Amino acid sequence: MIVIGFGMVLGSLWAGAWFVRHGFSAKDEPSVLELKLARYLRHLAVPRQQREAKNPIPATPEILTEAREHFADHCAVCHGNDGSGKTDIGQGVYPKAPDLRQEETQLLSDGELFYIIHNGIRFTAMPGWGTGRPEDDRDSWKLVRFIRHLPVITEQELEEMKRFNPVSQRERERQEEEDRFLRGEPIPLHPEAGHMH
Repeated sequence: MIVIGFGMVLGSLWAGAWFVRHGFSAKDEPSVLELKLARYLRHLAVPRQQREAKNPIPATPEILTEAREHFADHCAVCHGNDGSGKTDIGQGVYPKAPDLRQEETQLLSDGELFYIIHNGIRFTAMPGWGTGRPEDDRDSWKLVRFIRHLPVITEQELEEMKRFNPVSQRERERQEEEDRFLRGEPIPLHPEAGHMH
C-alpha cells in the first residue's frame, strides 16, 4: 500500500514537471505511456456489465446504410468519413481523434464502443451522443456496426457519405453560385468580393 502511494506521488510529480516544461498544447502528441494509461483508465471506466453487452442490432445492409449516413452527419467532422481521424478538427484536439479502423479500436468490445458513443469520454473531444436510457439507444448500437465495417469500407460508400456531411452556410452559397454559373446565369457580386486576404 505504501509503495503504491509512493508511486502515485512520484507519478504526480513527474506529470507536474512535464506539464510545466511542455504546457497544455493540443498540438502535442501523447507519449506512449500517456496513451497506455489513458486506454487502461478508459477500459476501467466502462462498467463490466456494459463491456460484456452484445449488440442487439443485426448487421444488415439496411442498418449499415442508415448508420453510414448517421456517421457522415454526426461523426465524420472529427473522425472523417473513412474513420481515419484525419480531419482539421480530429487532428486539432487532444488527444487526437483515433483511427477507428485500427486494432486499438477494433479490439474493443461492442459494449465498450457503445458506452463510448452513448456517454462520451471525459477530458477528450468525444461527446456523449446517447439520449435517454441506454436500453433504448438503437442509434449508438447501429454506429457500433458501422465502426466494425470501417476497415472494409468501399470507395463507393465513401463517395455516398459526402451527401450527408454537414455543410456551412458559406459552402452552400458557393455551391449555389457555381450552379448559377454552370446554368449561364449572372452571379451577383458580394460586398466582400473586392476585399482579399
